Amino acid sequence: MLDSNILISIAIFDSEQLGNLLENICQNHQLVISSTIIDEINNVMERKFPDKQYAMEKFLYKIPYEYVYISDNMINKQKIKIRDPNDIPILYSAIITNVDIFITGDKDFENLHIERPEILKPLEFLNKY
Repeated sequence: MLDSNILISIAIFDSEQLGNLLENICQNHQLVISSTIIDEINNVMERKFPDKQYAMEKFLYKIPYEYVYISDNMINKQKIKIRDPNDIPILYSAIITNVDIFITGDKDFENLHIERPEILKPLEFLNKY
């Protein structure tokens, strides 16, 4: 699973490293994107990049991924402690979907001690896989 910040960066910024990341995932792994991630992408795009919303939609249409719907009642906001409470639904979507790896650039996910998924930064993933 890729976090919204990674997906947005791949879609609207020209980064060779992130392009390599997406290529690796699409060729060698199964990308999973949850409804929670899509909702966050839409909110960020509307606030920060309104002129690039169509490009984001087009990007999501073109890449292969498994979509998983996560309802609010599936998220236990009391169980995991994280600095930014807005990140709890994102983390739970990765846990609930039972993905092996969650790739993010968000520092709030650092130093979380959970068994699964493995939380990696893009470069860590590329170096390891």
